[in-house]
Amino acid sequence: MSTKEIAYTPKGLYIGGEWVPGAPGKSFVSVNPATLEPLAEVPWAGEEQVNQAVEAAKQGFAEWRKLTPWERAGRVRTLAHRIEEHAEELALMDACDSGNTIKGMRHDVHAAVTSLRYFAGLAREMKGETIDTGPNRLNYTLRQPFGVVAKINPFNHPFRFCAEKAAAPLIAGNSVVIKPPEQAPLSSLRFAELCDGLFPPGVVNVVTGDAVAGSALVRHRDVRRIAFIGSVETGRIVAREAAAGIKTVSLELGGKNPVIVFPDADVDRAVSAIIRGMNLNRQGQSCSSTSRVFVHESLHDQVVKGLVEVAEAVKVGMPWVEETEMGPVVSQEQFDRVIVYIDLGKREGATLLTGGGRPRGRQFERGFFIAPTVFDNVRPAMRIAREEIFGPVMSVFAWSDYERMLEDVNGVIYGLTAAIVTNDLRLAHLTAERVEAGFVWVNSVGHFLGAPYGGWKQSGIGREECLDELLSYTQVKNVNVAW
Repeated sequence: MSTKEIAYTPKGLYIGGEWVPGAPGKSFVSVNPATLEPLAEVPWAGEEQVNQAVEAAKQGFAEWRKLTPWERAGRVRTLAHRIEEHAEELALMDACDSGNTIKGMRHDVHAAVTSLRYFAGLAREMKGETIDTGPNRLNYTLRQPFGVVAKINPFNHPFRFCAEKAAAPLIAGNSVVIKPPEQAPLSSLRFAELCDGLFPPGVVNVVTGDAVAGSALVRHRDVRRIAFIGSVETGRIVAREAAAGIKTVSLELGGKNPVIVFPDADVDRAVSAIIRGMNLNRQGQSCSSTSRVFVHESLHDQVVKGLVEVAEAVKVGMPWVEETEMGPVVSQEQFDRVIVYIDLGKREGATLLTGGGRPRGRQFERGFFIAPTVFDNVRPAMRIAREEIFGPVMSVFAWSDYERMLEDVNGVIYGLTAAIVTNDLRLAHLTAERVEAGFVWVNSVGHFLGAPYGGWKQSGIGREECLDELLSYTQVKNVNVAW
């Protein structure tokens, strides 16, 4: 099969429980990145439509906050059930719209369902406290919602981030305005359809568009809480625009994440961790991708050999095909960006071991396909060693001096994840303590719901996937009563 269509036609922007038209005369076509075939024409939200969505969200919030936490949890659990019933449809939609593999997108949908149920289960954990302030007084705290929450999502997990990142603000009693990625917006609109009739009008709103819509949402005076997932560059813009209104912001930004392989490591396990950590089922388009590989010189040749063999064996293909392990990057812009970095790596003197362009075969001549790429002899000063590529490109560094290696590992502006491969648990704990990252793996990679996920340095602000995320969508109020 060389092409795949999905039978979906957007009804408009989802605002106040209704489908409304986008900005007059403006729309954009979402295309299949594997075939460049058009999938659907999507409405475009301008500032007027964003203002309309925020006003609807204010009205929805007034009704939603009246429900008890367990009543809100019941609605969210029903939403999880609806999503589960449409899991295959949603996974296929994301595979065709984003280029991510169908298996990866099935996992995303089920992860979203699990997250919705997880946060529904935490509904009673938004607790205040009493404080002793002396006789004849009662001092206590309340946790109350912000009101309207803006959620601005990236293209690498289109449906998952739309659904799972709405869970905490909704359970906390907020309403949400979701701005999906313009590169892969369709599943977010389908999400709105699944929400229809379940929440009071205006509690969930979805506005598709570009940076104009995102900026209008961030700057709107009635949006008091903003959550953005994306690049460091755009995160800076969001933070700057939100600062004018002194708004509460969480940012889950980029990463240039290291894997540190120690001399006692099992080579096969190390190679497996590197490849798995690269998230090739999303073409390396993941902020947590382990793209910097620090291998002790005693294992360098073995690890590099195994890495090249596994990278060349990755089944690149159409993302909706079951056997495919890696599809195309999401857009022409992203394709061009990755190729520029590959060319930079070659010009700066790194050794290209495999990949570096389109895979061979007629089926790859048309879409945005890039073969898994491995560079060796990378130096820390190179741009491919310092800057987030957001594509299937790995850089290998040989090391012998532990302290110098840690300097190089920590010598970038990012600090999201890090992976350590060793059988020496003392060394693992010591290195985990010293590496500058918010989320550290030892001998495995993956996310663990309930464990706080987030970055250090310019990789972000705030923690997600845990109770802290839920509490971050509440404001603390202190009440002092004298009698």
